[in-house]
Amino acid sequence: MNLGSKGSHEPIPFDETSTFPKLLAELDRRYGDRRIAVQEKRYGIWQSHTFAQLHTRVRDFAHGLASLGVGPGQVVAVLGDNRPEWLISELAAQSLGACTVGIYPTSVGEEVVHVLTDGQVKVVVAEDQEQVDKIIDLKDRLPNIEAVIYYDTRGLEMYEVPYLREFTAVEAQGREWGEAHPGWLDEQIAAGRAADVAVICTTSGTTGRPKLAMLSHANLIVMGHSLQEVDPVRAHDRYLSFLPLAWIGEQMISVAYAMPAGITLSFAEEAATQRADLRELGPDMMFSPPRIWEDMLSSIMVRVGEAGWLKRKAFAWGQAVGDRYAEAKLKGQKPGILARALHLVADVVALRPVRDQLGLTRIRRCYTGGAPLGPDVFRFFHSIGVNLKQIYGQTEICGIAVMHTDDDIKFASVGKPCPGTEIKIADNGEILLRSKAVFQGYYGNEAATAEAIDADGWLHTGDAGYLDEHGHLIVIDRAKDVMEMPDGTRFSPAFIENKLKFSPYVEEAVVFWQEGSPEITAIITVEPSTVGAWAEHRRLGYTTYTDLVGKPEVSELLAEEVARANEDLPESVRVRRFVLLHKQFDPDDDEITRTRKVRRGVINERYAAIIDALAEGASEVEIKSVVTYQDGTNVTRTLTLPIVNMDGFTPKEGGRRSLFGSHA
Repeated sequence: MNLGSKGSHEPIPFDETSTFPKLLAELDRRYGDRRIAVQEKRYGIWQSHTFAQLHTRVRDFAHGLASLGVGPGQVVAVLGDNRPEWLISELAAQSLGACTVGIYPTSVGEEVVHVLTDGQVKVVVAEDQEQVDKIIDLKDRLPNIEAVIYYDTRGLEMYEVPYLREFTAVEAQGREWGEAHPGWLDEQIAAGRAADVAVICTTSGTTGRPKLAMLSHANLIVMGHSLQEVDPVRAHDRYLSFLPLAWIGEQMISVAYAMPAGITLSFAEEAATQRADLRELGPDMMFSPPRIWEDMLSSIMVRVGEAGWLKRKAFAWGQAVGDRYAEAKLKGQKPGILARALHLVADVVALRPVRDQLGLTRIRRCYTGGAPLGPDVFRFFHSIGVNLKQIYGQTEICGIAVMHTDDDIKFASVGKPCPGTEIKIADNGEILLRSKAVFQGYYGNEAATAEAIDADGWLHTGDAGYLDEHGHLIVIDRAKDVMEMPDGTRFSPAFIENKLKFSPYVEEAVVFWQEGSPEITAIITVEPSTVGAWAEHRRLGYTTYTDLVGKPEVSELLAEEVARANEDLPESVRVRRFVLLHKQFDPDDDEITRTRKVRRGVINERYAAIIDALAEGASEVEIKSVVTYQDGTNVTRTLTLPIVNMDGFTPKEGGRRSLFGSHA
């Protein structure tokens, strides 16, 4: 039986009484046991829940939360990877008039304390032993925590902690509680309104501690329906949810966009199997931040580099044909018969096998958001037949406000406003947005809320940008980060960084400029997989990441990449010097956020010695690096990092050096 093909495919309509628990009840009424609602991979096998089964578990867990004292206006935290239990917890809390706040599974220490304390959380739903241990270790700083509910029991069988509870035990307790209170939960759900807070999502926190943005059922559902107007989702579409549900982008796509259409939501087995699960499932749509697309591009480069001569030539030819074909379509032109025939051959010979390896064979459309994606990366994916589109938004407007449509994609832009969204550019160049999806405010922070939303309902994004002649939004950078050189040339550090990051050898780049200086410098971290493969093909031995980036040959390789990025930049804003950092940026060190956005303040403070040496034109810089081992001990090492000067450097003839030793 095809569980994804029965019943109406029309999304459920909404009004001022709409909430996600009511939506789930309607999905159960429509589809019951005839359609799979969620499935996750466990031990290599897909385990599924129908809409009827999901609805039953949500009700049981809601009764269980009620028995623990959870009620209207309270916040329940969820800490862990994407699992059916996350969705169950979220819908159960909403059934009681409460809401959830998601915590990234990689969060540690101060991050966890900050969210749980500011959110006044009393009940935490944690995935497994690792996440439970975090709460236990921090319990002295979290006196308000009354219950921690875990759903992966491995390693927790012998724990004797009074506030720990197993997820299924809370469900069983809830069934008993529900039998003793018949009709009570239905009254709570019926009392829910669209204006009630549904979820709290943390902001990116690039400039300080993340704030807790309150999003109502109406905010999310309205934007979900707006997306449906642009890109209708089909009930039998497949979607793999692997980005953290703590991120507003995943909440928006998985819950607000996909759920009303009744599609099956799939969860990967674990982080290490995401790529294999993606390929096995063959989703119809996908949403990922730029880092995922950049990683995919790097993996393609590695595979091509390891292929034989004939396959390398076949891919190069096929990708060139695909690029010309995609360019014609994006310009609104109809490719001729010869172009279509060549593209068909190229697709069979070179392009489809690459999409298959990436798990993108069935993809109809893909989205990227959360940060700018380089135009060259965009172009590459369209050349291999992937319909990749940019989304722009912020947590405060449900993550999505502007997007490309299938017939109107410009690589340098983020698209046009979604239906129901207004946009204007302030006199100072700041992007302002207004729609019914604008959030309810920051939890417990009225002052910050007043700064974000003005009296007329406009959301002040803090981003600088402009609308081109076709109405497309061009985002320049954070408004406070746009700079002006002594010669009057205005530039965006993020734009230069994205140019650098198109290189398959560059993982991250941070650009620096000191006021009054005529020179721009950069700190770069390399992509270990591609640079490692490059080094291995040249029989260049290395042990660690630090050892790899210390090789003179690697410095020369990256100098070529910087030189090529400079070619497309005005003379006054080209990168003059750079350092290859001895380590990768790490969210645990607060250098980047959990969504991989650079925390410039932390970088400026931590690497001040490097930045000053770059500005002074030194040939090298000496730093102290602290290495912390798993047992808590640490060792301080002194390292000397060479500074690469780009003045007079000329890339080698023949274009970018490929992974396999020839020129690409």
